[in-house]
Amino acid sequence: MMSKESWLAGVAAVSILATAGAAQAGGFALREQSAIGLGNSFAGSAAGGSGLASMFWNPATMTDFAGIQSSTTLSYILPYASISPDAARSPVLNSLAGSAPTGDIGQDAVVPASYYSWQLGDRAWIGLAVNAPYGLVTQNPFNWTGQIYGRTSKVSSISATPTFAYQVNDWFSVGFGVQVMNFKVRLTQAVAPTANAPSAELKGDDTSIGFTAGATFKPMAGTEIGIGYRSRVNPKLDGTLYNPLAGATFNIESDLKLPDQITVGVRQKVTEDLTLLGGFEWTHWGVFSRFPVTLKNNGATATTLPFDYRNSWFASLGGEYKWNRDVTLRAGLGYEKSPIKNDTRSVRLPDSDRIWTSIGATYNWNEKLSFDVAYAHLFAKSGSINVVPGNPLYVAPAAFVANTKAHVDIISVGLTYRWDDPKKFVPASKPALITKG
Repeated sequence: MMSKESWLAGVAAVSILATAGAAQAGGFALREQSAIGLGNSFAGSAAGGSGLASMFWNPATMTDFAGIQSSTTLSYILPYASISPDAARSPVLNSLAGSAPTGDIGQDAVVPASYYSWQLGDRAWIGLAVNAPYGLVTQNPFNWTGQIYGRTSKVSSISATPTFAYQVNDWFSVGFGVQVMNFKVRLTQAVAPTANAPSAELKGDDTSIGFTAGATFKPMAGTEIGIGYRSRVNPKLDGTLYNPLAGATFNIESDLKLPDQITVGVRQKVTEDLTLLGGFEWTHWGVFSRFPVTLKNNGATATTLPFDYRNSWFASLGGEYKWNRDVTLRAGLGYEKSPIKNDTRSVRLPDSDRIWTSIGATYNWNEKLSFDVAYAHLFAKSGSINVVPGNPLYVAPAAFVANTKAHVDIISVGLTYRWDDPKKFVPASKPALITKG
């Protein structure tokens, strides 16, 4: 008969079928891939600081987790974002639609992530990560001042990444994974700035391939340093463009470039109970620039998706304290530089720089089963939207200027289960002391 612990682990494993939504990393990327990681603001994730989920950032961290294990996280994201039009600087649109604020355009969402690792012997591991690396849902009012620049925006993704990791020796491990990702987009906007104007709609999807790679170093007892790389992924959207003015739907395609990313992390054991963590993440959002949308029947350019993002970064510090044998407490603080600037911010994603604050805990039910919980609040800076001459979105003479406000709350829960006998393998995470000789 299946034990209660095994049943719980199985339920968590299939929860990956939930859907992802609001983006809460720079741009429309999703960082919420680990309840453990959220608790320390993702400090040290490339060095194992996010538990088994660390393999999302660095596949080499699998060698820190002995035996056969699975881990699943569900993150509930509650974003708030509002846009307040500037009536004086948006005279044409304001005269037609008024200057009322949008209210909250952010949509709550559940982001799932699951991980599986299998130690094959003393040195080799295989694994699988299933994630939603990108996601976004914003819903502006149907009738509002900026409706010609955006009503509904939805991005969703799911990726599966088979991975392999090898412990070269007691202080050095390497890992590699192949990422297969399905990416979907749906965008709508009004064709006129008047009440009840119909919406144009663009939608498309594609499945594309990338890779992950990384290494961990343990130069002395209690220290682990990790570096991970997630490659660029280039989906070629295949979809449709509906134009209500023409009363027709056109088959379209567009080549996108989603950014590659480098993550560096460190874990330092200070005492038997206290561990400090640090992390830095650089994302190559500069490749997410302008993408022509072409008609499949003749190759003509129907429109262009202009983003003009800039490269971004995220830095965080965190700590873990082992309260007793069964309970570990954690906290973290981070700062994120958004890839979106004032002159490129759009009504679809009013993203801005933000401060991360978080707390979390792990409870070990027994030697095989543990539960994680974490909470984070993100303080986002106020921003502005400036769709004026010179902005690639601008449609003359409909200037749109507005101020934005945003904040985010995130709650994550996780479950980790070891499926084999914990005595079969000695935990690989114990760092070795390197001596010169």
